[in-house]
Amino acid sequence: MKTANIAIFENNEEFLNELKEYIEKTEGFTVCAATSNGNTAIDLLKHNKPDVAIVDLVLSGKDGLSVLKYIKSSNLSCMPIAIGSYLEDKIVNSAIESGAVYYLVKPVDVETVFDRIRDLSSERTVDYKIGTNVRDRRKINSLDEKISNIFVTIGVPPHIKGYKYLREGIKMTVEDQSIINRVTKELYPRIGEKFQTSASKVERAIRHAIEVAWNKGRTDAVSSIFGAKVYIGSERPTNSEFIALVADKLLLESLE
Repeated sequence: MKTANIAIFENNEEFLNELKEYIEKTEGFTVCAATSNGNTAIDLLKHNKPDVAIVDLVLSGKDGLSVLKYIKSSNLSCMPIAIGSYLEDKIVNSAIESGAVYYLVKPVDVETVFDRIRDLSSERTVDYKIGTNVRDRRKINSLDEKISNIFVTIGVPPHIKGYKYLREGIKMTVEDQSIINRVTKELYPRIGEKFQTSASKVERAIRHAIEVAWNKGRTDAVSSIFGAKVYIGSERPTNSEFIALVADKLLLESLE
């Protein structure tokens, strides 16, 4: 079993140590770097090769956004999870645009952080197929970033289960457009198998994630994403409609 290397860049020393202890007691995971200083974080990234990095936006020295930008601009295959104290769109957007795959809002417990680490480590094992070159890994990471950007704009919160299920469903549809016609029989079961849950729970969690986003009433944001007012007011798309819309947008962008 390959060990996943995790870096923790966290301003709160108590939380840093708690998270480090939690990760290191879990088989298959090890902490390869840990600091509360942004300058040191960048030095550690240069000399270590973490699979996943936890990046607090508030660090001494260089801030967390600088660390995220370094990861994104370098040839590292590290997948960053940003942690911040605010849920303001401007801050979340900055973190996602700087390369964060997830944005978690404090206070957050170590179990939730580790769930996201495990999600990304699983994706790295399954999707990245360890041994592919850096360009291929950055391409896949770029797809994650694009989906995260869409979710942030529309208002799909990253802390709910439907977020990761919805993201996985979109990625699967980008890879195989025909699967959208087999949502119940294939897409939900495959997502459930990956995350060790049932197809029915996947369906409900995705529906809930879309409902949460639509209840925020960001019709202008929806228009900017899809290029037209596809849904007006409280009318929300079905799971398959939403997944298809996002997948189509991503596929069209890839042809440009």
